[in-house]
Amino acid sequence: MNLIFIVPVIISFVISITLGPVIISFLKQFKIMQTERKEGVPSHQMKAGLPTMGGLIFLISTTETSLFFVKFYPKIIPILLLMLGFGIIGFIDDYLKVVLKRSDGLLVWQKLLCQFVLSGIFSFFMINFTKEKLKILLPFSEGKILDIGWLAIPLLFIMMLSVVNGVNFTDGLDGLVSSVTIMVAIFFTVVAVREDSEISFITGAVIGSLIGFLIFNIFPAKVFMGDTGSLALGGFVIGTAYMMNMPLFLPIVGFIYVVELLSVVIQVIYFKLTHGKRLFKMSPLHHHFELCGWSEIRIMILFLSITALLCLVVLLSL
Repeated sequence: MNLIFIVPVIISFVISITLGPVIISFLKQFKIMQTERKEGVPSHQMKAGLPTMGGLIFLISTTETSLFFVKFYPKIIPILLLMLGFGIIGFIDDYLKVVLKRSDGLLVWQKLLCQFVLSGIFSFFMINFTKEKLKILLPFSEGKILDIGWLAIPLLFIMMLSVVNGVNFTDGLDGLVSSVTIMVAIFFTVVAVREDSEISFITGAVIGSLIGFLIFNIFPAKVFMGDTGSLALGGFVIGTAYMMNMPLFLPIVGFIYVVELLSVVIQVIYFKLTHGKRLFKMSPLHHHFELCGWSEIRIMILFLSITALLCLVVLLSL
């Protein structure tokens, strides 16, 4: 196995742990602090006043590391640009909420419109400038490729919006989305290395930068990633999946993202249908477990273990 993918892991990790204290200090200096809803989980009130927008740590680290390799491995470019694009949407949302004190940040339609535009640009790029096009590898099929023609375009939009917002909803506990996404990035790295794909250089960079970020984000967190980080990670996950023709693998290896998203959708629908009743104590799902008395660490370990197990199952099937 080619172990050169370890190089971007190490580089991005070093950059991440070096940047961490600098960016955290900067966020504190400019009072870019987390706010908590009064109707939220009671234990989270103590998190108010901690710095947010810390996703800049791993976003900068991944970008700088990728730039070392991008000249020789151009397949990195679309994934990196998609990650940065969604990161910018998240940054604007965080800036409006935290700095300009506009409680809602970007309105829902504004955020979805931006995501829709990015999805369209990525779809155009995939169709016109890649060998992969929008063909889809079927899970557990011994390598069978599905070509559904133009139907692949609306599928991409659905997958893109679902995954990005699923990752976003998973960001609600210290270290949760960071640890789960590290495992998903490891999965893609192993597959990329086995296939001798240059994608491993950006997936490796994400692994290293997230491990470095997790040092500051694990319970009790010193910094939160904000939408800047969670939307960027969503862009990375879906972009990598499509560049490897593996979007249909995401409901499996990204199962946690799926259940977190579905818990919100189901809660909203149930609330409206029953005129105010709730199926879960709170959504996304991790908050339901919190209100059932689970600690943040216990929930993180459970969700991480589920992700690791599902990634292993899929790897063994390839």
